[in-house]
Amino acid sequence: MTTRRIAPPWDYLHDASDPSLESFALSRLNHAANIRREIEALIDQWIEDTAQALLAQWVREDRTMTYSAIHPVKAKPQAEFAFADPVPSPRMLRSADRTVRFTRRPRPIDCG
Repeated sequence: MTTRRIAPPWDYLHDASDPSLESFALSRLNHAANIRREIEALIDQWIEDTAQALLAQWVREDRTMTYSAIHPVKAKPQAEFAFADPVPSPRMLRSADRTVRFTRRPRPIDCG
């Protein structure tokens, strides 16, 4: 943001008559009022545009939630780690003489 250095017309203000000073003050106040109206219009437009953007974002999120409720996402199989126990094949499960362990029990830790 740039700052503008204000340099009032000191010579004019010092030498001007009372009616001239009154006219100068009224013209400056009129200019300030016009700027205030412009700023007010810009702020109103800014608020309106921001509200519309937030409304659009809300509609997008609502669509996503509605679509997810209607079309549930099927869970993808979790990737296996190289050190994990192998998953038994259907052939192994049909075999009656084999025992399959699906989980390992952790060994107790000796803290003594």
